[in-house]
Amino acid sequence: MKIVVGSDHAGFPLKEEMAHILRQDGHEVVDVGAFSTAPVDYPDSAAAVGRTVSGGGAERGLLVCGSGVGASVAANKIRGVRAAICHDTYSAHQGVEHDDMNVLVLGGRIVGPALAAELVRAFVAARYTAEDRHARRLAKVLALEEEK
Repeated sequence: MKIVVGSDHAGFPLKEEMAHILRQDGHEVVDVGAFSTAPVDYPDSAAAVGRTVSGGGAERGLLVCGSGVGASVAANKIRGVRAAICHDTYSAHQGVEHDDMNVLVLGGRIVGPALAAELVRAFVAARYTAEDRHARRLAKVLALEEEK
């Protein structure tokens, strides 16, 4: 799977570790930065990840900022992005299975690398079920996007 990864300075160390794990697991990784711990603004990395996913440049995205909150809010402003902050494995896979989540957001100051690896692997392994109830709900979410 082709996965775009991005972070701000606070999420940089965890993003680097997760990108390494994704590559080890056989995924193609597109890294849109940050490329160091020098301060950068999280909306810039959220936009880069979101635009890559919404434009078809990657199937899924991983975004890491300090808490995960700001990056999640910013990424969801981009049409076609369904980003969620997940700090438990159930949400990381259920968000894909039920809601067709396409960007996983992590808090680099909240979760450690072992849990983050579990979250990323659960997210990447999950598939949208397209069950009637999920498709109906997703259609309603997509309709909300048209109100922008």
